[in-house]
Amino acid sequence: MFSPTRVTLARHRRGWTKSDLAEAAGLSSRTISGYESGEMEPSDDTIATLSRVLRFPSSFFFAGDLDEPSPDNASFRALSSMTAMQRHAALAAGALAIDFSEWLDRRFELPEPDLLDLRGADPEAAAETVRRQWAIGEKPIGNLVHLLERSGVRVFSLAEQCREVDAFSLWRHGKPFVFLNTLKSPEHSRFDAAHELGHLVLHRHGHGGCDGSPDQVEALEPRRGRRAEDEANAFASALLMPRRTLLSMTPRIPALYKLVEIKKIWRVSLAALVHRLHRLDVLNEWQYRQLCIEISRKGYREREPDGLTERETSQVLAKALEELRAGGMSRADIARTLHLPMAEMETLLFGLTIASVEGDGSEPSLPRGKLHLVQ
Repeated sequence: MFSPTRVTLARHRRGWTKSDLAEAAGLSSRTISGYESGEMEPSDDTIATLSRVLRFPSSFFFAGDLDEPSPDNASFRALSSMTAMQRHAALAAGALAIDFSEWLDRRFELPEPDLLDLRGADPEAAAETVRRQWAIGEKPIGNLVHLLERSGVRVFSLAEQCREVDAFSLWRHGKPFVFLNTLKSPEHSRFDAAHELGHLVLHRHGHGGCDGSPDQVEALEPRRGRRAEDEANAFASALLMPRRTLLSMTPRIPALYKLVEIKKIWRVSLAALVHRLHRLDVLNEWQYRQLCIEISRKGYREREPDGLTERETSQVLAKALEELRAGGMSRADIARTLHLPMAEMETLLFGLTIASVEGDGSEPSLPRGKLHLVQ
C-alpha cells in the first residue's frame, strides 16, 4: 500500500520543499501536498518519477508508514542556527536509522538500554555517577562509542554537509539513539557523543524536558534550550576529563605545549581541555583568553595538534554486518530488504568495512554472547 509519510520523509531527506519536489518531478505543489496528505495516490508512472528524482527505490514508497521523529523529542546542539530543512534532513536520516535498528533488533540480541535517569542532577555529579556505573573510575576513556553501545545506546553516523548539524540524540520506543556527524574531527566527534549522552541522561526527552510543539520548542530555545546545552557541555567535559585526575596532572601555570601532551591522554581537543581548566579555576580569565588567542593564531581550531588519527565507530554495527555476511546477506541485500538506496545505508554505518572487530584494549569489547542471531 502506498505510504504518504514516506514521500514526506524522502523529500525531507533531500532537503527539499514541496515546491522543490514539484518542480523536479514536473508536478504541481498541490499534487505533492495531496500525495503527502493521503488525499491522492500517485500512478505507477508518477511513482517512477518520484523514485528517480528523490533517489529512493520505488518499493520504498510502499514499505509501510515511517514517521520522522519530531524536533521536540530530539536534542540538536544548535537549533537556533539550523534551517528547518537542515533539521528535517537530519531527522529523516534518523528515521531511516531507527527503522534499520528495529530490523536489527528482530534478528539479534543486542544490549538492552541501561542508562540512568539523572534529570535534575548537577552535570558534574551526573558524569561522576555515570563513570561509577561504567566502573571506569577516573581513567581516560579509550572508546566512548563502544561504552555507549554496551549501555544499549544505538549509535549511527550522519553525513550532513553542514556544520550546523553536529550531532543529535533522542529516545524512541524506549531506546536511546545518538547520531554523529562524520565531517567533524575525531576529538570533536567524541565530545559530541559525550554531549549527547548528557542529553539522554539529564534531559530524557530532549530540550530540557520540553514536550511541546516544534514552535514551542523554538520559542523556548533561548531560555531552556541554552540551559540544556550548557548542562550537556558541562557533563561532557566532566565525563571525558574527570576533575581530580585532571587537576593532579596539570601544572599550576600550564604552557600550551604541556597542554597538548595532556589533551592527548584524554583524547579531547586542545580547546576543550583549555575550557575545562578554565571552568575548574586552574586558568584565570587572562590566562584563558591568552591561550585561546594562541590556539587560534596557530590554527589549532581547524587543525588539531597531534590529533587522533582514527574515528570511533560502532562495534555493534560492525559485528552485526559481519554476522549477516557470514550468513550470506550482503549490504546490498540489507538495503534491498529495507528498500533503501546504498548511499543512505553507507551514511548510517560510519563507512564500516566488513571485518572482525575486537576491542582496543581500553575497555572490554562487547561480549559475543550479547550479539547473536535470533533463531
